[in-house]
Amino acid sequence: MVYLMEKILFVCHGNICRSPMAEFVMKKLVQIAGVEDQFEIASAATSMEELGNPVYPPARRILADHGISCGGKHARRMTPADYDHYDLLICMDHLNLHNMKRICDDPEGKYHLLLDYTERPGEVADPWFSGDFRETWCDIYDGCRGLLKELKGIDVSL
Repeated sequence: MVYLMEKILFVCHGNICRSPMAEFVMKKLVQIAGVEDQFEIASAATSMEELGNPVYPPARRILADHGISCGGKHARRMTPADYDHYDLLICMDHLNLHNMKRICDDPEGKYHLLLDYTERPGEVADPWFSGDFRETWCDIYDGCRGLLKELKGIDVSL
């Protein structure tokens, strides 16, 4: 059986908290579901201020608390080439969405907010300002589960 490869890019402001958390949560969920060979998943920033930096320590810790490693990840910026490469470019909040459109227009409707895949659409809490990585974890976990269910009809839990 041949499956369509789903290419997803998660995007936030700096690519050190929310988008890498979403990248690695989604990678773990598709692994648990046994469909990791059907996905290409990455993350990027809309800004340049954190380029090359690793995932922020509190974000790494909350991922590790759930058995998820993000080792080797370093912040990178979204590019217009990403628009052509990825099927979905999923951001965390409306400011990310605005900044993504400044990098590249969205003629094909590939840009989405992560929480649009939940029953409580809105914005993923930004722990950089709130310090509440648990709330961010919950938002991202729910969004990634909803996204997987939307794309493949699969509902898995960590």
